[in-house]
Amino acid sequence: MPAISSSLLRRGIAAIAALPLLTLAACGYGSEAKDDGTAKIAAGAEKTDGLDSVKIGYFGNLTHATALVGVQKGFFQKELGATTVKPAIFNAGPSEIEALNAGSIDIGWIGPSPAINGYTKSNGKSLKIIGGSASGGVKLVVNPAKIKSLKDVEGKKIATPQLGNTQDVAFLNWAAEQGWKVDAQSGKGDVTVVRTDNKITPDAYKSGSVDGAWVPEPTASKLVAEGAKVLLDESTLWPDKKFVITNIIVRQDFLKEHPKAVEAVLKASVETNKWINAHPDEAKAAANQRLETDSGKALPAKILDPAWKSIQFTDDPLAATLDTEAEHAVKAGLLEKPDLKGIYDLTILNKVLEAEGRPAVDAAGLGTS
Repeated sequence: MPAISSSLLRRGIAAIAALPLLTLAACGYGSEAKDDGTAKIAAGAEKTDGLDSVKIGYFGNLTHATALVGVQKGFFQKELGATTVKPAIFNAGPSEIEALNAGSIDIGWIGPSPAINGYTKSNGKSLKIIGGSASGGVKLVVNPAKIKSLKDVEGKKIATPQLGNTQDVAFLNWAAEQGWKVDAQSGKGDVTVVRTDNKITPDAYKSGSVDGAWVPEPTASKLVAEGAKVLLDESTLWPDKKFVITNIIVRQDFLKEHPKAVEAVLKASVETNKWINAHPDEAKAAANQRLETDSGKALPAKILDPAWKSIQFTDDPLAATLDTEAEHAVKAGLLEKPDLKGIYDLTILNKVLEAEGRPAVDAAGLGTS
């Protein structure tokens, strides 16, 4: 999880740097989304805040489906008028945070771990979390021939996506609750944690180098398609079965200088989530179309369908669960207790929700005063 000790942080960044990230021509952090003509600027539309464009970052993951669908169906473009939406796709949180800090993107969809990391490393100056996007979509999936019950996980090799990332912290915390001891840095102990990029995990599972994985969708469903079984859905460990998996962040200077543009993006996000929840099958198809446009490959139904069912799309950032995730990282020894006061600015989101006749969302004491 976030803001880990300097030695851990260097190792984590080195591991990420080794991953095969695509190159964005403009900034070198991510890949520019292809323009497939899905979002057209309406005749007579005006620019928002005088901006030529707003640069939006997201991952090619189903847990970022608000961004996928919002781009694919033109919700963002509609709200931004003649200000062009410029999407950029990322493979890792650190690279998206770097792009945000460099001004190469303005607003991004991102997991809680890199959001906290970006905020704490900048002493609270780089970003704000301005809205929620998704909950859930994380599972412990295992080889049923080797692991038949939760207690059988002891002594096995379990993959997580990255040292100190959100799922890594969640698994370490869960293992500790079982009474098992694991060295967070090496991953060695009563259960072995193998940090493996999500793209590689299915092959690692097929080769037998890991016995299971605590991973987000669609990686979990990809493993199930290879014969793995779902042993635990992380949502069952949280109150109301909800926990943050994706937030919306913004560069603080962009928020200060272009609040109308931020409001347009948040309004589009709220409209997108409303449409997703009202039209789940159409939304699932739209997200998959965007994945195909961005990456050249759509997900097959046997992976897409179960993965989609496990994700909840919500405007609420579920701030209390982010604070709990930070506490879990502290307990695991991956994080010095952070000061997260002010990481949220939900002012504009609550304005949008009020206009919709909906209740305000809460920052759990971590909002801008």
